[in-house]
Order: sequence, then structure tokens, then C-alpha cells
Amino acid sequence: MPDRVLLQVNEISKSFGEKHILDKASVVISEKQKIGIIGRNGAGKTTFFKMVLGKEEIDSGEILHMPDLRLGYIEQNDPFLPGETVMDFLERYTGKPQWQCAKVASQFQLKNEKLTTLITGLSGGFQMRVKLTATLLFEPNLLLLDEPTNYLDLSTLILLEKFLLSFRGSVMVITHDREFLKKTCTSTLDVDGGQLFLHPEGLEEYLEFKAEQKALAASVNLNIEKKQKQLKTFVDRFGAKASMAASAQSKLKQIAKLDTKKIGIANAFSTVKMYIPPVEAKQGNALEIKNLDIGYPNKTVATGINFEIERGKKVAILGDNGQGKSTLLKTIAGELQPVNGTSTWKPGLKLSYYNQHVSQSMDPKDTIYDYAKKASEGQSKDDEIYRILGNFLFKKADYTKTIAVLSGGEKARLCMAGMFLTKADVYLLDEPTNHLDFETVEAMGQALGEFNGTVLVVSHNRTFVNLIATEIIEVKNGQVKRVLGTYEDYVWQLEQEAEKETSSNEPQSTSTPDPYPTAGPSGGSKENAKKIYELKKTLGKIESKIKNLQNQIEQGQNAEQNQIILNDQEVKWLEVQDEITKLS
Repeated sequence: MPDRVLLQVNEISKSFGEKHILDKASVVISEKQKIGIIGRNGAGKTTFFKMVLGKEEIDSGEILHMPDLRLGYIEQNDPFLPGETVMDFLERYTGKPQWQCAKVASQFQLKNEKLTTLITGLSGGFQMRVKLTATLLFEPNLLLLDEPTNYLDLSTLILLEKFLLSFRGSVMVITHDREFLKKTCTSTLDVDGGQLFLHPEGLEEYLEFKAEQKALAASVNLNIEKKQKQLKTFVDRFGAKASMAASAQSKLKQIAKLDTKKIGIANAFSTVKMYIPPVEAKQGNALEIKNLDIGYPNKTVATGINFEIERGKKVAILGDNGQGKSTLLKTIAGELQPVNGTSTWKPGLKLSYYNQHVSQSMDPKDTIYDYAKKASEGQSKDDEIYRILGNFLFKKADYTKTIAVLSGGEKARLCMAGMFLTKADVYLLDEPTNHLDFETVEAMGQALGEFNGTVLVVSHNRTFVNLIATEIIEVKNGQVKRVLGTYEDYVWQLEQEAEKETSSNEPQSTSTPDPYPTAGPSGGSKENAKKIYELKKTLGKIESKIKNLQNQIEQGQNAEQNQIILNDQEVKWLEVQDEITKLS
């Protein structure tokens, strides 16, 4: 029996002035779907959510909420009152009894003293856990998440992923975190060109499908253009002759008719090459830190820090929110005085520092071009300025816009463009990816990874960090230390810790084996255990896709295409299961 429809969107249109966001777009959302929503900045993703929630008017069309739909939405703005504890807020906001609030909160490690803690005293990651708990207490069967990963630390991010994988309802997620979508979503909704296109596979498969469609469309269009060229050659040669006039007119009509057969080509999120000006390559250390204590006049955050950074290294500074990552980066950047000890850059190195608040110092009267020209300090010609502005999605038509009319995301992108125009030897980046789409994040990560200078970055975007990091420094419990191994090893270790945390909330059963064992049955290697763990997660995703495809075929949605994809997924399931058997 096919899953029930929860939400039906019929030919909705929405415009803001002359800008058309959605144009007669339709989609159907059913039970048990995990949908990642993608699209370029400004495509209409958040607007679509607001229309579903009734917070934004629809110009035309309709959105039908089925009778058993229960929407859940995590607000971007904090709904907390001053002086509220976690339990105070949950009881007030949801109207649920204390025992029920505590039961749901425990899924997110909100227990014991955490429940009586003032919400204002919690890190951003734990505040997100509180908002998620409140949303779930309303027992939604369709959960809408708009950029839930922004500002979350890695531990909370992993916890949220594990929750979504086990959540029995449907989910729609807007995020620019490719890794998050890969791990949690089995379908993809592309908001592109005013339309809503729902694909029954996850992000990677959809992007591959979209690239194939783009290549096919380009091939069809090329053949049409060749035919048009042949017809035009005939018209140019014989059109002036009276005896051939009728035939020439016929050929002109054929040329016009062929135009209607061309296929529109959408952007396929293919990564473009980003340009970062290189610097003079030198050997030796770039930074030396000795007996450093960091913090503020009334609070020391971490003590006894000692390490060196070689020139050309790409260092990821990691750790939970509130542990002091940004404080360390600010101190290294010279924005914050050390409490004790020294942080010394080698003479002659030019530093460029980016953080989320740097846009507040921009002159609102400056145009985009003015800002970029000033940032370059006379070192860059216009062609180079245009090239770097283009990296961050600014077109020539935008250059005369003043900073006063830019959105927060546009200001952040302009700040980053200005930063690279400084041609620094060292880039210090604090959460640089929050306002960027997949294409820009990955292009910037690739470019910084290849950059011959030095980079220190605080970021929870795993795809971005994976493209960059050659070294890892962790800030945790008042200490700062280097972490051995790769970034992937570090993430895997956090996933193991999250698995232990979440499993401690569930009843233990001696008859049910751990689905993700830390070693094989014969005491296999840690590497094998890690591979089995990842393969089992992949297997679960494939099973979800198979069920989703079967439901869509039963409902008559793109039956022929979905059957081809279903056959492919069944083959993948067998291959992954075979791999697990070999490793066990």
C-alpha cells in the first residue's frame, strides 16, 4: 500500500516585484520521505517553506494540507524568554507535562542539571537541541528544517543526523551542507528556474542525474543548431531568387519551429574553478605559540598552549561550541590580547582575517565595486577584481549596488571576495561557509587546499574542511592539542561517541546485537569495524530509497524512470551486503 500524501502543492506562483521566484510549480510530499532541498541562493527555498507554513502569501495556485498533516518547524529566531531554564521553556512553549518534556529532551543529551540550566547559558549547539526538542513535543509527521546546520558544532550535527535517520515521519531540509544531506536524505527537491523538481534519489545521485540531463540537452541542442545552420545557409544562398522564395520562406519557418524543440539547460551545480592569488613560497614556520593562555579579562578559556604552524599548512581548528575555537583564532589574528604567553607570526607575513561580524564595519554607501577596489589596496587591476567578485556570485550588473541594499549573505560573500583581494600570505577564517551554496563552498575549499600560503579555519562544514585540512587542532575542556590522523578519522571518532551516547538512552537487550559493532565478531581490526559501520549506514539509505521508489511507482509517479532507478538500487543493495559479509 503506498504511503499517504501529506502535502500537495498545485501550480503555485510567487513574485517579488519583477523577480519571479516560483512559476506554476507543483510537488507532492508523502509519508516517510527524507527530502533534501537544494537550489542557488535566492532560488526560493525559504520562500517555499514560508508558503507551506502560511507565513507567506501565494500569488496563485494552492497548497493543500491533508487532514492528518502535523507540521513541525524549527524557528530561526529564538523563542526563549529571559530567565527561562530549559524545562521552563519546554513546558511553557509546548504545554506538555514535565515527564514528557524530559523524555524527549533526553534524546539530545538534555538531562539532569541541563534541564534546570538557564537557556542563555547554553552554547548555540545545545540551544538548537532545545528548539528541536520543543518541535518534537508537538509530534509532527512532517518536519521542516531551514539551515539547521548553521553555527552547530560537529557533535550536535552528528546527533541531529542520527535523530533524523531514526525519525519515523517525513523531513524536508534546506541546507548548504552537502555531507549532512548525503547522510540524512534519500530524496532531493531542486528549486530551480521557478520549478520544484522532486527526484527519488539522494543528493549525489541527483547531481549525477542532473549532469547527465544537462549533457543530453546540450547534445540535442547542438544537433538542432546544426540543422538550423544548414537551413539558414540555404535561405542565404537562394532566398533572393523569385523562383525559390516559397521554399526559402518554408525553410525560415522550419528554423523558427526548431527553436521550440530546444531543451532549456539548468545549472547542474558543477564546481567552477575559484581563483586565489598565489604568494611567494618560503620554508620554515609561519606561527610559533609558546605557553599561551587565551580568554578575556574576567575569564580564561584555555591555558598552556604550545604549538607551531609551518608555512603552507592548512589547519582546521575543531571542537564543540563554547570551547574557545573562535577565541583562539581571534588571539592568533591579533584581534584579542593573550591572557599570558606569546603568539608570534614570522616577520613579513601579511594576514587576512574573516569572521561572521566583519560585515558590520562595511560602509553602507560604498558600492560593491568600491568595496572590492579598496580591499585590493591598489594591488589588483579591474580584470582581477571582476574575476574574484565573480567567484562569489557577483555579476557586473551588481557592481553599482550599494552595500546598504545587500542581504546579510551578500555582505558576507563580498567580505570574502575583499579578503582574497588583499593577496595575503595567511588566511584566518571563522565559519566562512554559512552563506554560500554548494558550488561556492566546494570551489573555495578546493582553491584554499591548493593555495600555497597558510590557512587556519574554524568550520563545521565537513566537505569544506575535508578539502582543506592537512592538520587538526582541537579545543576541548580548556586545552588545545594537535589531533593525529585525518579529518575523516576525527569525524568517525565523534560518530562513535555519539552512538554510545544515544544508545545509552535506549533499553538494552541481550538478544539484539549492536547494529554498529566496534569490532568484528572475531575481534577484527578497527579499520574493518569502521568500514562495516559505514557500509551498514549505506545499506539503510539504499533500503529507504527502494521503499520510496516502490511507493512512487505504485502512485504512478514517473513510473518508467523510477523503475530504472529501482533496478539500479537493488543491484547496489546486493553489492553492499556482499561487502559487509566479506568484512564480517
